[in-house]
Amino acid sequence: MRTPPNERVSSDIVERPASGQKADNASGSERRCVLSGETFAREELIRLAISPDGEVLPDPAGKAPGRGAWIAPDRAALESAIADGHLKGALNRAFKGGPEGSSLSYKTDLPQALADALTRNLLDRLGLELRGGNVVLGSSRIEEQARTGRIALLLHASDSSEDGRKKLDQAWRVGSDAQGTGKRGTVLPLDRDALSVALGRENVVHLGVSGPSGASAKGRSFASGRIGQAVTRLSRFLGSDPPE
Repeated sequence: MRTPPNERVSSDIVERPASGQKADNASGSERRCVLSGETFAREELIRLAISPDGEVLPDPAGKAPGRGAWIAPDRAALESAIADGHLKGALNRAFKGGPEGSSLSYKTDLPQALADALTRNLLDRLGLELRGGNVVLGSSRIEEQARTGRIALLLHASDSSEDGRKKLDQAWRVGSDAQGTGKRGTVLPLDRDALSVALGRENVVHLGVSGPSGASAKGRSFASGRIGQAVTRLSRFLGSDPPE
């Protein structure tokens, strides 16, 4: 049965601001984490969807049909909720039980499945932006563009050398008019092999994302924002530092 156009499909949606009020995020909507009850911008959370047979699965792109449940990107909190049974109750409330004729279920390795899904989501996003001409590869090219203020986001593989990171970080600070600050690129929770395979290039150690280095919040709706959101969710879920 189709949902009437004015009926909510999920109680985790927070009302949009009234006309004339300022929205807190670009999409104009927020979601509530089913574990903590706290409200966040939709793009900061991870969506869980339910399969036809009642299994709860990761939906990092937020595109699976039907009702969804949203959780903060916090692996430790998720593992704790699984251990004490809080997750089961929260999901039953969010999904109002499983589909007709089935019970709600999830695998015990859901945290790892979420980590894998967020990783794939990031790698897919990097591939799309590379094909769109928004990702710069090669240390020399990245350094030149970073120094002239054309790099909005700087990323390093987890096994990149400290010297290589420092050199590009310094160029990025110069181009960002941030000399004397601690601004530096983000070390990804992915090594060069994973990045190279995903991007179809050899020895991908550093990545620059094109755009003005002083991009405003509005500017982050471009490639740097799309990639930055994917990096931030994965980093926060794994407990590492998100991009600045």
